[in-house]
Amino acid sequence: MSAARDTKAKLLDGALRTLADQGITKVSARTVAAAAGVNQALVFYHFGSVDELLSAACRHATEQRIARYGPRLAGIGSLSELLAFGRAMHEEERAAGHVAVLGQLLAGAQTQDTLAAATAAGLDLWIAEIERVLARVLPATPFGEFTDVRGLARAVAASFVGIELYDGVDPAGAGAALDALEQLGALVAALEDLGPVAQRAVRHHLRRAGRR
Repeated sequence: MSAARDTKAKLLDGALRTLADQGITKVSARTVAAAAGVNQALVFYHFGSVDELLSAACRHATEQRIARYGPRLAGIGSLSELLAFGRAMHEEERAAGHVAVLGQLLAGAQTQDTLAAATAAGLDLWIAEIERVLARVLPATPFGEFTDVRGLARAVAASFVGIELYDGVDPAGAGAALDALEQLGALVAALEDLGPVAQRAVRHHLRRAGRR
């Protein structure tokens, strides 16, 4: 790695550590540079501004997470497996401190247009991953033909973000929400295990309900 790339990587990681440890209001060229162990002038040399550094850090963090979880997402073969993955990912992300970073990025995005665009772009990367999973597994379920895959992918992503933020103020409540999703997963698994005759009956019922 070149010296410039090494410095940029240190600054990106320093920005993420500062977000997690001190919050969005404490992010500055000085605090990020201190976390990165470099001169604060390098923030402006490599990124132009603190806002641009935060935007780059947001993209960097998302790409890292997708690289980590992408192979597991690619191996998911059912809706119940997707729900189980969501819970496992939540536990891993919380333990690693990434839930705190997400909360701070979303907080900053409310008032900083550059960061809002970067955060939205990062969420879109996640939505694309979830959409691929849903497009693969939904056709095998009784409700595949009745579901807007793109819309459902966004709903799943929004639910995950909501639970992540909820966890910061009410861990027990977030745990209860995840427990409820596990119960939903058990119901989904039961539907997925139905034989072809029973699945046709469920589809028929859903079609009738949709026409009402």
